[in-house]
Amino acid sequence: MSAPRLFRAVIMGAPGSGKGTVSSRIVKTLNMEHISSGDLLRANIEQRTELGVIADKFIREGKLLPDVYITKCILGELQKLKGRSWLLDGFPRTLEQAGDLWREEKIDAVINLDVPFEVIIDRLRSRWVHLPSGRVYNIGFNDPKVPGKDDETGEALSQRPDDNPVAVRKRLEIYDACTRPLNEYFKQKGVLATFSGRTTDEIWPSVKQYLEEKIK
Repeated sequence: MSAPRLFRAVIMGAPGSGKGTVSSRIVKTLNMEHISSGDLLRANIEQRTELGVIADKFIREGKLLPDVYITKCILGELQKLKGRSWLLDGFPRTLEQAGDLWREEKIDAVINLDVPFEVIIDRLRSRWVHLPSGRVYNIGFNDPKVPGKDDETGEALSQRPDDNPVAVRKRLEIYDACTRPLNEYFKQKGVLATFSGRTTDEIWPSVKQYLEEKIK
């Protein structure tokens, strides 16, 4: 299945909700471009671009990058994709960002993944990450081909210190507080679709069916 017309979507989900896996299935199924704000920032930091230098400074100081910088970066990237379908991941994260995005681009759907906190906490206990790329694996859920090694580079995987249950719950509570206004904003715009479940395989068929109906 491929999108017969332009289709522009945003995907939202808490850390550990399976957002990366669902995103990869969406872009593969619909032949869409995947724009990840995290990947864009990492690339800019590695390349030492003007944005990268600014972002690196804020991150090292433990601060959030101001809206103006990340919004300019994302909107600039979307301008390059005029005439193509895309899925935006990791943006917007504030109401100001959402407003800027809505004014500049036509959003056809906002896909919101709703996974119980207890499931995510249990899942992240077994999460391993390839830090240079951000690729994520979960033992017993999304295992690497070779235990402890990244599928693409063969480099060692590691666990994040903040993936312990107490830290994860705090992150989830912060995420919930920050995204509740965004959900309400997109709900009022008539584009929010929430999909609930405990696993990606449980959620994906509903997401796929929704998208198939949406792009007819």
